[in-house]
Amino acid sequence: MSSKSLADRFAGENPVELLRQEQGAKAFPIPADVLSEMTEYTHWIEEQRSWRESCGLTDFSHHMVDFHVKGPDAISLHADHSVNNYEDFPVGTAKQIVATNPDGYQIGDAILQRLDEDELMSTGVPMVANWLQYHQETGDYDVDVTRYGRTHEVEGNPEFFRYQLMGPETDNIVNEITEDPLPDIPFFNFREVTVDGHDVYALRHTMTGKGMELWSDYEYGPDIWDHLLEAGEEYGIKELGTRAAFGNISVVSGWFPLPVPAVYEHEDLEEFREWLSGDSIEAICPLGGSFKSDDITDYYVTPVEVGYGKVIDLDHDFPGRDALDGEVENPTRKPVTLVWDPEDVDRVYESLFEDGPTKKYIDMPLGAWDSAHYDTVLKDGEQAGLSMWYGYTYNEREFLSEAVVNVEHADPGTEVTVVWGEENSPKTNVERHVETEISATVAEMPYREDNRDYY
Repeated sequence: MSSKSLADRFAGENPVELLRQEQGAKAFPIPADVLSEMTEYTHWIEEQRSWRESCGLTDFSHHMVDFHVKGPDAISLHADHSVNNYEDFPVGTAKQIVATNPDGYQIGDAILQRLDEDELMSTGVPMVANWLQYHQETGDYDVDVTRYGRTHEVEGNPEFFRYQLMGPETDNIVNEITEDPLPDIPFFNFREVTVDGHDVYALRHTMTGKGMELWSDYEYGPDIWDHLLEAGEEYGIKELGTRAAFGNISVVSGWFPLPVPAVYEHEDLEEFREWLSGDSIEAICPLGGSFKSDDITDYYVTPVEVGYGKVIDLDHDFPGRDALDGEVENPTRKPVTLVWDPEDVDRVYESLFEDGPTKKYIDMPLGAWDSAHYDTVLKDGEQAGLSMWYGYTYNEREFLSEAVVNVEHADPGTEVTVVWGEENSPKTNVERHVETEISATVAEMPYREDNRDYY
């Protein structure tokens, strides 16, 4: 843990420049010894096919923070500092909690489960946990909190295992290992099931349509993983490595993994920046891509722009409420999927076999040289939006990216251009190259119709 704060780290410096010097997938850290075993189990194409044809099983135990809150003010702590509605939030349900700064820009998001009347737990990349923990420590809330760190932050194993199953055979496989028949579980609801005498939570949540997330004490995890593989053999289950799953499931689900957290400049957040560690994700989040601006706020997005407009409850006070009031009904930018032109993608690879400078190599199915990725989107040569997380999905036979574009260019079928690359990058994991333009077609988000119906 750094003795410096985020404020110390950025004192007198432009956060854009410091974040551009960072590199790699630091937002999703997995210890090297663990990662070496779970990068690719078979082949990433076969693993991707499983979530469409049978079932893919992936391990999300290591890269997220769990923030547990219990006490009379558990709901108040969350309601005061997020956009969500808590009036209709019964025990046994979950929601996507979204935190915003006073200008309505998104700080972060996570999955929040109501475990009991006065007990909640959020799970995700640490921004929401940091935001809630800061306000719990500096506010007047009658709660007890426990923060369960990511694997690289703790000694030994994480507190919980978290296994996600994705694909049409999910329920059949889970039903094979539970002691009682699997109950009907609606989307973003969870139930307790029993596996080998252990209580396990089954959350109806997935990134690719039909699926489920199982979680409980980590000590039970390895045995339950083995039971799932054994039970799933007849259904064609595949283990999903990070190469197949991380990022690529986002481009089909419509979830934006890591917009730049909006914490760097607002004067009301100065004390929060002093509270944040100098090695927090907010302090070291690698920023990359072809879009370049010296103003960090140009990288900020609102919840509306990344598809969370429907979870915003304007009938309660929260940071940024007034700023979001008009945007919910009248957004200026919308989330879309961009379908990249395959011939233009091919030309990136062709440059490897030609004289002269090469274009930025595209690592299949996803090459993450950064964590917060921003490429310029053009329409008729003018800035029209930002292309963010990207990747190839075998099931669609498409190279896709998630984007935030001006509403006048958001209709499906609109032709735009993505500027690909990061010329003159300070990152040592980015090779010398020239930026290039790739044609893309606007499509709906989520990209697949069955995902839109499911969510």
